Amino acid sequence: MKSSSQSEALRPDYDVIVCGAGSSGSVVAGRLAENPDVRVLLIEAGGGDEAETVLDPSQWPANLGSERDWAFQAEPNPHLGGRSLPMSMGKGLGGGSSINVMVWARGHHRDWDFFAAETGDPDWGYKSVLGIYRDIENWRGTPDPHYRGTSGPVWVQPAPNPSPIADAMLDAAAEIGVPTFDHPNGAMMEGPGGAAISDVLIRDGRRHSLFRAYVHPKMGRSNLTVLTHATVRRVVIEGGRATGVEIQRGSAVETIRCRLEVVLSLGAMHTPKVLMHSGVGDEAELGRFDIPVKLHLPGVGQNLQDHLSFGCIWEYREPLAPRNGGSEATLYWKSRPELETPDLLFCQVEFPVPSDCTAARGAPAHGWTMFAGLARPGSRGRVRLTGADPSTPITIDADALSDPADMDTALSCVDLCRELGNAQAFKPFVKSEALPGPLKGEAKKQFLREAAVTYWHQSCTAKMGRDHMSVVNGALEVYGVRGLRIADASIMPRVTTGNTQAPCAVIGERAARMIGNAHAL
Repeated sequence: MKSSSQSEALRPDYDVIVCGAGSSGSVVAGRLAENPDVRVLLIEAGGGDEAETVLDPSQWPANLGSERDWAFQAEPNPHLGGRSLPMSMGKGLGGGSSINVMVWARGHHRDWDFFAAETGDPDWGYKSVLGIYRDIENWRGTPDPHYRGTSGPVWVQPAPNPSPIADAMLDAAAEIGVPTFDHPNGAMMEGPGGAAISDVLIRDGRRHSLFRAYVHPKMGRSNLTVLTHATVRRVVIEGGRATGVEIQRGSAVETIRCRLEVVLSLGAMHTPKVLMHSGVGDEAELGRFDIPVKLHLPGVGQNLQDHLSFGCIWEYREPLAPRNGGSEATLYWKSRPELETPDLLFCQVEFPVPSDCTAARGAPAHGWTMFAGLARPGSRGRVRLTGADPSTPITIDADALSDPADMDTALSCVDLCRELGNAQAFKPFVKSEALPGPLKGEAKKQFLREAAVTYWHQSCTAKMGRDHMSVVNGALEVYGVRGLRIADASIMPRVTTGNTQAPCAVIGERAARMIGNAHAL
């Protein structure tokens, strides 16, 4: 591998520069590097992925707040009683796919058809994306050739030997009328939802991140350079075209040129930040810091979405050790019967996960959590700059629960949680409900304000579409700048139903194919 740690000189230019080695960037770089004639540079601000906290699935919580976490902090939110939510994002090879839970969730049929409608490109639709998922997966579960692929780079399997508490969740779901499925990434996500043992990216007991799947096997190739501990400051734009990137390594700032394209895969926080520092964004926002405007795109940094969660916790009769990273069962369902698709997301966590506030309400030492939240939030936030210098941090106005409809949905979410967690199926394992208990009215709303945390599924801040707030078109090209694409969760018009790692892989696959087609690579 060519990297900063080996003190090798970088080339003065590359064919494609991919900024960010996370869930999408790893896919783009890995796919493009399959062509030996394409010189690819993959730039990552963090370090390697060899730490045991990354590779051992059971140790993933230790990554949160570590040097492998950007550890963003949202602004105090009046809709949460003034609380400021931490918003973890991966910093290092693999990005979020190296530090977070290893759940593989494809999104709902309607998510992808919505993307197709927003862009006018049917290749973003569910039928096409299902084919991409079959190409991606090396499925290790029960054969299902309509939905699952078996020869792709990503090792996917149902959580092996799941805990009895995970099986109890499926039994409880059936008890309250929620259908169960063999896996969560087929028919279950084509209708109103259901429950299933989670699909996970764990291979031979080790995390199988998207970096490990796509880039690690190609590290010895002469046409691929992986540069760690290098921060992208801005895109160099000359004559309306992206011609390179300005990066910082230590105290040194340097520019690397690009022959074909620059791809921003820095995530929903840093992709809009780099765009704005490059002079691409809302002219009023850039004008606050006298940043010369290269292109007025008012949607940059707007439309921030995330899945908000509320931890309902039950105490175990006897302690049960978490398995497979501690998240082995999932459920999607509806807050109202008339809905056609799920608007609620439930991930069972096999240990207590209170918020900073609800811990004081009496979370047990041993228990399990229904990490339940809003799959289709109506609230929208914003990412803003704090200065003209690219080294200055961003301000995150998450504005969770700012849409009143989200509070109504959250109340229904907790009701369903309590019905599920207090079902007969859990009686052999559960001593009592710890949080929230039978709260009513304002007391229940106050619990929600105190319990709210995020799933770390930040997205949608550089959305694709055709309206005036869109930042990229259906080909992921930044409007008005040639040779610049975005491939990460920021391009989603709305956050997908479920964990965002798998959709980010699809975004990376589509970006790599589009770049290859555009330049006959």
